[in-house]
This record gives sequence, C-alpha cells and structure tokens, in this order.
Amino acid sequence: MKKNYLKKKFSVYLSEQLKYDYTYLANIFSETQGTTIEQYIILHKIERVKELIIYNELNLTEIAWKLHYSSVSHLSTQFKKITGLTPTYFKSLKKKKLSLLEDL
Repeated sequence: MKKNYLKKKFSVYLSEQLKYDYTYLANIFSETQGTTIEQYIILHKIERVKELIIYNELNLTEIAWKLHYSSVSHLSTQFKKITGLTPTYFKSLKKKKLSLLEDL
C-alpha cells in the first residue's frame, strides 16, 4: 500500500514540507540545478529502474509498483524517452555483457 503522502501531488507535498510556494521552489531549483524538479526526479527514477533491472530481483511490474508508476506501460514509455531503449532491450544488453564476460 502506498504511503499517504504519495496520494498528494508532489508539488503540494513539497510545498507543505518546505513551507514555500511551489513556484518559488521550482524557480530556485531550476536556477541552481539547470533542470526542473520534475525532470530531476524522473532522471533519478530511471537510474533506479536501471539498477533494479541489472540486479534482476524484480520484474517490470514489481519495479513499476515499487517506484509508483501508474503502469508498466508508463514506466516503459518514460524509460525509452530518457534512455532511447526499452527496459526489455536494456535487460538484454546486460545479459549479452554477462555472456561475453563468461567467454573470457
């Protein structure tokens, strides 16, 4: 079951926790980091997806649930948009590298 704070929009949650208007926070973040808060979070989520795929302990459905994606399709679309690869193809690359290492 998801935690209560995840039922809120992230912008509302962040504003409440930091006690600043979200627009103010977003502007400061963009100025200092050179990217939006949303894009920053997406990039970090995709890095976590990559780690979970590499460790091969969870399937895509479990990864999507764990990282609070609405569906595997949403995760896959976002993954491809950021990496240029599908999660399945990314996983196959890992398998190819492992088989090449075994051949050494």
